[in-house]
Amino acid sequence: MNRSFVRRGRMSAAQARFYRDLSGKYCAPFSEGLLSFEALFQNANPVVCEIGFGMGDSTVAIAEANPDKNYLGIEVYKAGIGRLLGELERRDIRNVRVIEHDAVEALRWMVADSSVAGFHIFFPDPWPKRRQHKRRLVRRPFTDMLAHKLTPGGYVFFVTDWDEYGRWALDELSQTEHLHNICEGSGGFAPSQAWKPETKFEARGRAQGRAIREVLFRKGVG
Repeated sequence: MNRSFVRRGRMSAAQARFYRDLSGKYCAPFSEGLLSFEALFQNANPVVCEIGFGMGDSTVAIAEANPDKNYLGIEVYKAGIGRLLGELERRDIRNVRVIEHDAVEALRWMVADSSVAGFHIFFPDPWPKRRQHKRRLVRRPFTDMLAHKLTPGGYVFFVTDWDEYGRWALDELSQTEHLHNICEGSGGFAPSQAWKPETKFEARGRAQGRAIREVLFRKGVG
C-alpha cells in the first residue's frame, strides 16, 4: 500500500520537551517483531488501537473514561505525539502507549492476529480527489489486515465528515471478509456513539454544514 499520510507542521517548544522527556515512558519503538501487549501495558486488559490520533484529544478522553481498557495509538505526527504525551503525564493516564510509525507497517509487523479488541479511525485525511483515492487509509487490502488483527467480536469504528468517504468506507468494509455491519437497518451508517468525544474536526465539519458519518463493523465470532 502507498502511505496514507503526509508529515505536517513543527513541534512547539513544549511539545518537543514532552516528546524528548516522555517518549521512553509511553512509546514502543517500531520493530519487525511482535509486541506483547501484556508486557507493554503490564496487564491483560483488552487493547483498542487508534490509528492516526492527531493531537490526541479523543485518545486522552476515551482512555481516561475507560481505565479498564488499554489504548495503543499509532501516529507519525511528532507534534501530536508530544502533546499527547504531555497530557498523559499531566493527567496520570496509564493505559495509553504509542507507536510512532506508519500504521500499515506497525500493524503488519508488531501486532499479532486476533489480538485487538477494536480499531478507532477518527477523521482521517479524505484524499478527496479521485487520483488520490489510492492513498485513503480505509480501503482493501488494509481493511483485510484489520479484520485479521481483531479478536472475534472486535470492531472497527470509522468517523468522517466527508459523505463520499463515508460511503467509500462502507463499501470497502462490506467487502472485507469476516466483518459485518451492525447498523445495516439505518442505511449502513451507525447512529452517533455517545461515548465518542467531539473533536475539533467534527465541530468544524458541523459548522461547515457537513454530515458526520460513523461506520461500525464487527468481526464475526467463529
